[in-house]
Amino acid sequence: MSLDGALLHFVKEELSELVGARVEKIYQPSRDELVIALRMLGGGRTSKKLIFSANSACARVCLTEAEFENPKTPPMFCMLMRKHLQGGKLVGIRQDGLERILCFDFECINEIGDVVVNTLCAEIMGRSANIILLRNDRVIDSIKRVSDECSRRILPNIVYEAPLRQDRLNLFETDPREIAAKIEGSSERVSKALMAVLEGIAPVFARECAYYCAGDVDAVCAELSAEQKTKLCEFLENAKCSPKFTEITDESGKKKELSFVGIAQYGEGFGSRSFESANALVDDFYAKSDAGDRIRQRARDLMKTVNNAYERARRKLEIRKKELSECGGRERLREIGDLINANIFRLEKGMTKCTLEDFYSGEPCEITLDARLTPAQNAQRYYAEYRKLSNAEEKLSELIKSGSGELLYLDSVLDSVSRAETDKELSEIRRELSEQGYIRKDKQIFKDEKKLSEPLKYISSDGYEILVGKNNRQNDLLTLKTARATDIWLHVKDIAGSHVILRTADNGNPLTQRTIFEAAQLAAYHSKGRDSSGVPVDYTMVKFVKKPAGAKPGMVIFTNNKTMFVTPDESVVEKLRGKD
Repeated sequence: MSLDGALLHFVKEELSELVGARVEKIYQPSRDELVIALRMLGGGRTSKKLIFSANSACARVCLTEAEFENPKTPPMFCMLMRKHLQGGKLVGIRQDGLERILCFDFECINEIGDVVVNTLCAEIMGRSANIILLRNDRVIDSIKRVSDECSRRILPNIVYEAPLRQDRLNLFETDPREIAAKIEGSSERVSKALMAVLEGIAPVFARECAYYCAGDVDAVCAELSAEQKTKLCEFLENAKCSPKFTEITDESGKKKELSFVGIAQYGEGFGSRSFESANALVDDFYAKSDAGDRIRQRARDLMKTVNNAYERARRKLEIRKKELSECGGRERLREIGDLINANIFRLEKGMTKCTLEDFYSGEPCEITLDARLTPAQNAQRYYAEYRKLSNAEEKLSELIKSGSGELLYLDSVLDSVSRAETDKELSEIRRELSEQGYIRKDKQIFKDEKKLSEPLKYISSDGYEILVGKNNRQNDLLTLKTARATDIWLHVKDIAGSHVILRTADNGNPLTQRTIFEAAQLAAYHSKGRDSSGVPVDYTMVKFVKKPAGAKPGMVIFTNNKTMFVTPDESVVEKLRGKD
């Protein structure tokens, strides 16, 4: 759900405490995000972080407590922002009515030492969301440049034009009785009528108003009783004077709605959580999806590189399999050579074909000859072709085995990239790919060798530690170095996924079936089979797991294994994670 103008009003009111603060740091964690750290006034030198997001799915501006991993090289827009805003003083925050636009005015020093006011304009409007830097109402630059003639153009050096504001009532400036009078007698639903009359409110707010006054989100304006109209006015008054910053989650725990009023329209099965401030609500509501989107953006180039390598390896494998199938008739070439030698006294140079009795099949067969060669040379020609195909079959079999292993390896890398949650994990995967020759070596990646991320740690219901590798390098370290010979090793069968190590007790007590089942669920969850049911998971003792010489990272062979079928369950995973 998008952030509406009314909730943005409360965000702005809370941000007023930042006026007078100075810009300390500016970062651009991802393509559509900007983070500005402001140093507050006073002796404590405390800092607060403002996040501006122009992501269409989670556009917002608010205070944030989140930590961000910033790119090693700042993007050009970030450098521009530092040039024009670094050290600037925040002198005002503006919102035109309840439009989804906040303007932050900064008093800065320009290139020649003059004091100027630069405005950072955050347009929180879904797919049209943008972050624009202005001076004297002229665009310096924006995080998204818009050149479409059919829409508002946002380009450097053009005059900024705000979106046209609709002629609607402002909830915070209008008496609730006036609002009620506007919709009285209408044949429309209360929610739809309120959306048409009020500026900057979300559908969830309008529906909640109808539910509060009439007990039905589909209530019609003309059917409201006098008592219900009174309750409608009461709801609107409470909404602007006594806000309740609320987040709603569905049955699966997924965040569904956010609002500045309590939400009761969804009934049982939906969770509700209250926040002390609008900024805390907005930050919490969007933080998780935003972090996932941020890492997906950074993983996109890496995913493209691995996908290209996978497609090349797949095409090469198909060609080799086709060539191998063509080697299937090589034995017949040897047989023809034998037939020519057995009948060499009947043949002469210059013949182009002959019909001989085939003592292999017992039937006459016609054989093609090269007129330029003697019978003996023709026989040798067939033998030579036979040897060539025999050698080709042997070599192709090796190449096909190697190519199949490469596909399995690249599939595991794709799985690791898709599950990466931090830049550090992506750096480890880049290093692995550079060591395997898939990407060019980057000195910066090798500098971070000592900063390896830790494997995921879980505690089973019976108190056993379970470790899960995040990528192939970590899988190798976990299985071949960290694990003890008596620990249990688990991996999904014939699917790319993490190595899972179930640490056995030092006292030698046998593991319960429940503990092994929970470890198998973790193995299935951290694999490409996460969204499947009945996922087969192999498990065996670590001493039966070996890494073949020359094998790629994460590739092992194992024996003495058993197989268990499980269905991944995120709630179980979270429960085990919460025990650490």
